[in-house]
Amino acid sequence: NILYPLCVASFSGYYDFAHRLGRQEKDAVLAEIIAEQRERSFRTYGYRRLWLVLQKRGIYRNPKTILRIMEKYGLLADIGGAENGQYGVAGHKYENLLNRQFHADRPNSKWVTDISYFHTKQGVLYLSMIRDLYDNCIVVYKTGTKQTVNLVLDTIRLAMRKEKKRGAAELQLHSDQGFQYTSQAYFDLTKSYGITPSMSRRGNCYDNAIAENFFSILKTECIYRYKPASLCEANDLIDRYIHFYNHERIQLKTGEAPLARRLSP
Repeated sequence: NILYPLCVASFSGYYDFAHRLGRQEKDAVLAEIIAEQRERSFRTYGYRRLWLVLQKRGIYRNPKTILRIMEKYGLLADIGGAENGQYGVAGHKYENLLNRQFHADRPNSKWVTDISYFHTKQGVLYLSMIRDLYDNCIVVYKTGTKQTVNLVLDTIRLAMRKEKKRGAAELQLHSDQGFQYTSQAYFDLTKSYGITPSMSRRGNCYDNAIAENFFSILKTECIYRYKPASLCEANDLIDRYIHFYNHERIQLKTGEAPLARRLSP
């Protein structure tokens, strides 16, 4: 059951009200808004259309959050289609092999991956990246204007081409349960490379905390400070910051940049 009346969970008062609540209560407030818009669309809108509706009304939440809340409160569209089917209700799920063991003894043995997004005046830019738990470096990253399965697949292909000479045998790749990672295409690609997928438990963000941690660093130290106005500017900032992060940014635990050990003679 949804906990709050629609008059409380209005668009205009959402942030002021939600700011005083815990996560579960915030979910309930947002669920009320989603439920209202779902009815207005004759229960045909999936998570992506509802995400766009919320954005137009000043509520900016991760698409994955919208999907999670829709599933939690039984608010998925009543009809099937590409929008909901792409998430793969009957998709592939994997055991949480990483199990929060965020340490690796050698490169290319444990990777974590995720997608985040950034708002510009030209639209939203998505960033897919892979991070190595051996030294926390960003192995590869790829940006796009759409959150698609291909964005993730291209990231993996890029990583395997880059790391081929260094070897990637017995490689574990950990992700959350986003639709890209439960897709048949993801299953097929990881299998073709001999990669062992690992997946966070449902609704447990801490299982992929290292991936989320990098996005937090990137946003805090770069994106929020410089506020890119265009997609091109955002891309340029990401390029320059990730190069700085890998090659120059000192980690307090090691006293050196992530790639220092790999690049030293």
